[in-house]
Amino acid sequence: MTITQSINVRAATVATFLIFGMNGLVFASWAARIPAVTETLHLTSGQMGTLLLCIAVGSLLALPSAGRVVGRIGTANTVRLGGILAAAAGAGVAFSLMAGSVPGTAVSLFFFGVGIGLWDVAQNIEGADVEHRLRRTIMPQFHAAFSGGAFVGALIGAGLSNLGVGLPEHLLVIAGIVVVLALTAPRYFLPHETPDMPDGGEAPSKGPSAWRDSRTLLIGVVVLGATLTEGAGNDWIAKAAVDGLATSESTGALFFALFVLAMTVMRFLGGMVIDKFGRVAVLRASMAAAALGLALFVFAGNLVLAGIGAALWGVGAALAFPMGMSAAADDPQHAAARVSVVSTIGYVAFLAGPPLLGYLGDHTGIHLALLAIGAPILLALWLSGAAKPLTTK
Repeated sequence: MTITQSINVRAATVATFLIFGMNGLVFASWAARIPAVTETLHLTSGQMGTLLLCIAVGSLLALPSAGRVVGRIGTANTVRLGGILAAAAGAGVAFSLMAGSVPGTAVSLFFFGVGIGLWDVAQNIEGADVEHRLRRTIMPQFHAAFSGGAFVGALIGAGLSNLGVGLPEHLLVIAGIVVVLALTAPRYFLPHETPDMPDGGEAPSKGPSAWRDSRTLLIGVVVLGATLTEGAGNDWIAKAAVDGLATSESTGALFFALFVLAMTVMRFLGGMVIDKFGRVAVLRASMAAAALGLALFVFAGNLVLAGIGAALWGVGAALAFPMGMSAAADDPQHAAARVSVVSTIGYVAFLAGPPLLGYLGDHTGIHLALLAIGAPILLALWLSGAAKPLTTK
């Protein structure tokens, strides 16, 4: 690697950290204040689940085509497109909440999901490319930046909630910041290189072959179970604390912040842990910790034990998704298509699972409904061997 290439990779690394962090901040700015949305719009848990499903539908429509979009316009422009769309949708949510409009909020959240989906796949493809150029494990640190941004967003959400600042004003400020960062940071991304096709066709035609690759699909199933663990915590831990532990909204946001902080710390340490113990062993330990933390959070009779459970749950949820991205990108030639496939499968759980928990919560209470993610956690634990590093020539 020449000096110029080294400088370019370092610049791309910093830019990728910033983009991951901003993504987390945007998501947490919404997730930490979900209780405020339910109160403003007078929604039940099931009705709130329907709104969350709007985000899921938007993202799940965008995710399968994200690899193709990256292939045509590059990771930098895809992040710009996704970021601007998410910012505009966030502003739409803000104005809809001011008007008390549930349909307006739903439509805005749909486009928010589309923007986040494009943004997320593009940043993971860029992160995988940087990781290969650096020749060391760094994907967990990128996801630590996401979690760090989410932690900051959760603290801001808790603080603003405690001060009585409305969610609409909060979202409008965040939207402005997103536009600025989305237009500037991606200019330092690495050029998106597309492997030549034997028939001279375009890279997106590799997508279908990735969907037929058995290892990629198994990794996707592991990530599906693991991301449901993370997604349920992101969307419902604040609400579950309020309902199940009779806490205030600001205390519920602090439980969410604790969950995210635990993920952040574990992701910063993740590279060393994975390099020492191996991807499969760490993945299995992660799923076991998530199961134990979830059980403790749900069944604890006091705030201290529930807080320990939330932290352990966060530790368990920390590394599964970035390990899945790294596993999908083991073969650089097929990394973009396979990362897109695994991202799509994983986000089925990350985005669609929590709304379903909301519907279940209407019957059992959202606190107990969280136990439903135990089965996918065990499935991910069972199939963890699929993430074993692939030896390429």
